[in-house]
Amino acid sequence: MTYMTFWGTRGSIPTPGPRTARYGGNTPCVSLTGADRGRRLVILDAGSGLRALGHDLMLRNGTRLGADILLSHTHWDHIQGIPFFKPFSASGNDICVYGAAQEGVPLADILRRQMDPVVFPVPLTALAASLTITEVNEGAFEIDGFRVRAFRLRHPGTTLGFRLSPADGGADMAYVTDNELGSGGTYDVPDDWRARLVHFLEGTDTLVHDAMYSEQIIAARAGWGHSTPRQAVDLATEARCRRLVLFHHEPEHDDDAIDRLLAATRDYACRTAPGLVVDAAMEGMRLSF
Repeated sequence: MTYMTFWGTRGSIPTPGPRTARYGGNTPCVSLTGADRGRRLVILDAGSGLRALGHDLMLRNGTRLGADILLSHTHWDHIQGIPFFKPFSASGNDICVYGAAQEGVPLADILRRQMDPVVFPVPLTALAASLTITEVNEGAFEIDGFRVRAFRLRHPGTTLGFRLSPADGGADMAYVTDNELGSGGTYDVPDDWRARLVHFLEGTDTLVHDAMYSEQIIAARAGWGHSTPRQAVDLATEARCRRLVLFHHEPEHDDDAIDRLLAATRDYACRTAPGLVVDAAMEGMRLSF
């Protein structure tokens, strides 16, 4: 059994405040833990939600931390938690960051630039923990406890979706955020990209997918690299997923707006995909698969 916890569910920019308290205002961060507490922690994206995860780990962890962070891409909202991740400040912790280079710039350089002295007081090289940065592209690789497959998404820059298969043979999950399922935009993907994506996700138990824009606004956001809840339902249905979690919430949507989107999406799923479980990601939500 694998447990998934949401620490950040918002897209683009943190949106703290009473109007976003239920679904959360932190940007993307999801953790995966197994029943085996000796396994390394897996973290999907390092948005501002990473800070809350780090505080929780420092409070509860009496031993050294080993963790693998899988970055979908390096836009600010997906890496801005790294400078504030407390386990980086503890010697003996061992953390590996996986992600893609961008426009010829190595991943290590991108992460160093985020903490350059002109914009941040502490450089990446000053962190006390052991940090390894590994570049990945489409394809498969192994981390402790999981076989990982990466897939290129339709989003500006090099953006990867991840499918994780537990080494103990449990159910798979997929993390596919910042992904445009509509026809807008020009992306460096093959003509059969949609069919390949469905194949990549085929039979996944739990799909966490971008659902940033409503149906009313998506046409005005074509080419921005995001999807609607209905588009995510259609993809989950094609790929025969059991559960869909709507993710990367629009910064302008307060809790009531997300409630309405979730209700409308569940109604759509009941009519088009009976049996598909649909949830909206919420900070603190814990799911098992």
